[in-house]
Amino acid sequence: MPRKHRKLSFAQLLAKFIFITTGAVLMAVALEIFLIPNSVIDGGITGISIILSELSSIQLGIFIFVINVPFLIIGYKQIGKTFAFSTLYGIAVMSSMTAYLHHVPALTDDKILASMFGGVILGFGIGLVIRFGGSLDGTEIVAILLSKKFHMPVGQIVMIINVFIFAAAGFVFGWDSAMFSIFTYYIAAKVMDIVVEGLEESKSVTIISQEYEEISQAIMDRLGRNTTFMYAKGGYSKEDTQVIYCVVSRLELAKLRNIVHDVDPTAFLAVEHVSEVIGGNFEKKSIH
Repeated sequence: MPRKHRKLSFAQLLAKFIFITTGAVLMAVALEIFLIPNSVIDGGITGISIILSELSSIQLGIFIFVINVPFLIIGYKQIGKTFAFSTLYGIAVMSSMTAYLHHVPALTDDKILASMFGGVILGFGIGLVIRFGGSLDGTEIVAILLSKKFHMPVGQIVMIINVFIFAAAGFVFGWDSAMFSIFTYYIAAKVMDIVVEGLEESKSVTIISQEYEEISQAIMDRLGRNTTFMYAKGGYSKEDTQVIYCVVSRLELAKLRNIVHDVDPTAFLAVEHVSEVIGGNFEKKSIH
């Protein structure tokens, strides 16, 4: 029998509601108080909506909601019921807040300041919503549907869509505004990554050495981190060996390298980025 999805507790649902609402409000603030008054736009469906609002004088929130909803309905099976409703709620709040804030004066008419602060607030708001299981833009849903038809990566399709949107912004708002919009989009993407993944970035390290037992013990003794052995066989030597796998924080990586090379200067290390560590025993042990 298929396993049933675990229902969220009331506290988890409340937290989800509060943070998605907060994120949606922050995005509206970024758009209406910083970006749009300075002719700077966001990417995706929001960017398309800003351009259409400028050309037609119809309220931005109407375009954001009307354009996003069909893609939510079409992609319902792809993204799941909970995500779809969370996204619909976030978009509804954001659309309403853009209408409410439309006549509030901009905090600055300096495009550099507006792009920087607007980008940070925008990225923080979007990141909060994504972290708590929703979205504020249907572009990725469009990209998922197109990727299945054209056999292209989702990220590549999103990038192509945004290239056309920022090019269109150049014709509507001027090329300076288009370049500021790209700058804002970059800042927002970086801040969003920090909010979604957290500041405590981790690294996974794979170590191949004949001195695997001594290296593993040294890592546990001197760094306080657990290690895992994985059985392997050399492709050239055909000898059986064990590979060490370890997850450390970004700040511990340099010390780990020193520990390994102290034991075996010829050891092979492969380092990869880890966006999130869940479960297991990642807590650092006390070092005696």
